Amino acid sequence: MWGRASGVKGGRIFGRVPGDSPPAGVNPDEDVVPPAESRTAVARVIAVTSGKGGVGKSNLTVNLGLALAALNQRVIILDADLGLANVEVLLGISPPCTLYDCLYRDRDIREVLVPAPGGVQFISGGSGFLELANLDRARWQRLLSSLALLDNLADFILIDTGAGLSKNVLGFLAAAGEVIVVITPEPTSLMDGYSLIKVLARFKVHREVLLAVNRAGSEQEALATVRRVETVAGRFLGLPVVYLGAINEDRAVIRAVRNQRPFYLAEPRSQPARSVAAMARCLTGGGSREEPPRPGLRGFVQRLARLFDR
Repeated sequence: MWGRASGVKGGRIFGRVPGDSPPAGVNPDEDVVPPAESRTAVARVIAVTSGKGGVGKSNLTVNLGLALAALNQRVIILDADLGLANVEVLLGISPPCTLYDCLYRDRDIREVLVPAPGGVQFISGGSGFLELANLDRARWQRLLSSLALLDNLADFILIDTGAGLSKNVLGFLAAAGEVIVVITPEPTSLMDGYSLIKVLARFKVHREVLLAVNRAGSEQEALATVRRVETVAGRFLGLPVVYLGAINEDRAVIRAVRNQRPFYLAEPRSQPARSVAAMARCLTGGGSREEPPRPGLRGFVQRLARLFDR
């Protein structure tokens, strides 16, 4: 029901894009995917983002991670929303260490990796991601070596990015193997979400973008929202947009945020919980999507290094 948008061109949105150049440091012709024999040994790195704040991006990231864990997937959530500790607040956890401690205080990556309810693990970015542009070569190598270890510890790594079109956010999106854009039916969210998808089309480093609708009044409103994006994007963009699913407006979400306990755990029979479960099944092959190549977390950090001219 939620894995594909019935009647919306098979869940895909097609179009054309002007001949814009990708951002500095991104070479669309460069093969950043590891050799075939190593692809199955690395995690799928998915960045979750939005064109504007306040659309429920972090909440979806946390609960989608829990739904993936319920399908026996090993999940790590990486909080890269600079300056905001949304993931740890939603999980009700105060992490003893952050990525900053790994980079500047010689903490082991396993000390930064915090177990959370529901079988997921997460890393708080602290100010670590904010320092990426200023890392010296030795710390870049330490970051590469440390984060590459996580490839063997996870099947999915979900990166909760900031909202908008800042350099840091776009860097994470260009570096990730896959991208989920979260929108709501509000006109401002639609416009900002489309602007973000338009920039991703110019990158030419992703073969598709996943679209999740939050706070929909009904399934019909969610599908209408997707069609509105289709109408505009179909005229200009050459990047397929795949409808991943939708979460309806529900009091269960509000109660969960207030209690600092994810709705997937607090109210597993609620509509939002069922919706993220359907999204998780789609990502793990329960739908008709073909699984994309896996550059892994090492590939993610190597792309970031090129974006920051390392």
